[in-house]
Amino acid sequence: MSAAAQPFISMPVGSLDKKGRVCIPAAYRQILTAQNTNGVYVCPSFHEDTLEAFGEDVLQQFHRAQSEHDPFFAQVHDDKAFAVLAMTQLLAVDETGRVRLPDQFIAHATLKESVTFVGLGRKFQIWDSERFGAMWSERLTRARSLRGTPPANGGGT
Repeated sequence: MSAAAQPFISMPVGSLDKKGRVCIPAAYRQILTAQNTNGVYVCPSFHEDTLEAFGEDVLQQFHRAQSEHDPFFAQVHDDKAFAVLAMTQLLAVDETGRVRLPDQFIAHATLKESVTFVGLGRKFQIWDSERFGAMWSERLTRARSLRGTPPANGGGT
C-alpha cells in the first residue's frame, strides 16, 4: 500500500506552543506528502468544537462531488462549499513539522496546551486533549451501539 493510500490512524498527543504552533505527527506528514499536499488543509468543524485536517485527496474528492451541483442555483452547493471550502486554509509545515494554527481556529476548538490528533482514516481531527477525554467516551459508546443488540443466547459475532 502506498503512503498516499495509508489511513490516518491512532491518537498521538502533542502540544500547542505559545505562538499557536502544533507539530503534525511524522506519520501524518508522510501521508500528506505522499498525497502531494504542500502542507495540511485545516478547517473548523461545522458540527463539533474541533479542527478537521486532511490532504489533497480529500479536498479533490470533495471538490469533484460538488461539481454535481449547479454552482449558481443550487443552495446545497453553496452550503457545502461554504462549510468546507470557504473555511479551509492550507497551512504550511515548517522544517520541524510544525504548523501555525490561525487564532480563530484555536478559539473555535478551544485548544489549550495539550492537543490530541485523532486519526479518522481519510482525515484527522485536532482536539484539546482535556475536552477530547470526554468526547472519547461518547464516541466509544456510539461505536458500541453500532453493533446492535447482542444475540439472546450470548453467542459470538
